[in-house]
Amino acid sequence: MTHADPAATQTTVYEDGLPAPRRYFALFALLVTLTLVVLDGAIANVALPAIHESLNASTSKTVWVVTAYQLTLVMGLLPMAFLGEAIGPKRLFTGGVILFTLSSGLCALAPSIDWLIAARVLQGIGAAPIMSLTIALLRYSLPAGMLGRVIGFNSMVVALATAAGPALGAAVLSVTGWPWLFALNVPVGIVALVASVALIGPRGTGRRADIPAMVMNALGFAALILGAGRVAVVPWQGWAMLAASVLVFAALIRREWHKETPVIPLDLLRRPAFRLSIIVSVTIFAGQMAGFVALPFLLMRGFSMSPLEMGLAMSAWPLALATTGAWAGRMADQIDGARLCAIGALVMALGFAIASVWSTSLVPLILGMVISGAAFGFVQVPNNRNMLMTAPQVRAGAAGGCQSTARLLGQTVGGLALSIMFALLPEGEVPQLGLAFAAIAAIAGGLMSLRRSAVARSVIAG
Repeated sequence: MTHADPAATQTTVYEDGLPAPRRYFALFALLVTLTLVVLDGAIANVALPAIHESLNASTSKTVWVVTAYQLTLVMGLLPMAFLGEAIGPKRLFTGGVILFTLSSGLCALAPSIDWLIAARVLQGIGAAPIMSLTIALLRYSLPAGMLGRVIGFNSMVVALATAAGPALGAAVLSVTGWPWLFALNVPVGIVALVASVALIGPRGTGRRADIPAMVMNALGFAALILGAGRVAVVPWQGWAMLAASVLVFAALIRREWHKETPVIPLDLLRRPAFRLSIIVSVTIFAGQMAGFVALPFLLMRGFSMSPLEMGLAMSAWPLALATTGAWAGRMADQIDGARLCAIGALVMALGFAIASVWSTSLVPLILGMVISGAAFGFVQVPNNRNMLMTAPQVRAGAAGGCQSTARLLGQTVGGLALSIMFALLPEGEVPQLGLAFAAIAAIAGGLMSLRRSAVARSVIAG
């Protein structure tokens, strides 16, 4: 069997995946670039004070070094998934790596805060196709029987990058200046770009970009993210932005309702199994974010922890996930993913419940976080695998964009829930209630997973 890229052999190649060692070069390119994107979302936070002082910038402008990257990334996920199918996922992914690497160099060379913010916007544009298309390119590069294991390994890599980001940033800043946080991306990005030659993907469909729909999508997510951040600060502005987001998305859905391949993949969301997987993803990430927002307040106020001690304590969650991600992936390839996901979600809820009920004692609090973090792998991995396998292969890019968007949407919901609680309730009660909210969100995810299992059985029976 040949494993080249010609159109005559495309279908066989995609079904069987790439041969070794090309498969491992492809995995390296995908996972390394994804790690860089995740690290850049987490590592810049610790550099804000140094950037503020070095560039003589106002605090409000300095915060946009983080916000500009995250906002641009969220706004670009679904449009980049759409463009990936139009011009080919491999081509757009490679373009994203090039732009991300070049803009990292621009960040390192920034002489002013405005330059740095503009470079971070370019980084976000480059990161969007990487996050949107990684899962799709994994599907093209690997046999279906390996997909769960690789998604599990992918979850482990992302969890470790998330956990290591602040510590790695602090370590770099202890020996050199903040520009090196971005400069180090350049050689790694070049190596990943060379390895990306091994990737495989279909030629694009050639359909024209729907610019108005992409703009509406971007405006909707911008209003959603910015509004969620303003609800607790200036409530009327926050709620006005959230209302505007709802109106924009309603208009966009009406505009795209009858399209065969819309920017918002309504064709995939009409599939019950895919739609339920998206709902599961939103709920569990809402629980994760609610827990992550509540924890620092408990650790700082209840146990008088220093920032370093607090960071070490909170790392229990992603480190627990990192230990179970690969194992969950192997199991997802072998057993009913919906049931595995349901069990994981309910155990995750148990962990949050333990942390909420015994929040005044450190050992049960950390134990609850370890339980929920470990269980999260058994939700995320089989759920992502099901989401990807439910979509037709030609819509793998859209499925990947949906998966990333669901994660960010869930995190926004979790953060918004805590913001509302802090605005309406006594501050001392909110962290414990936030953990209870996280448990309820995880239970909702478990119930949706059970529903997905029932839908799958009815399809088989029919």
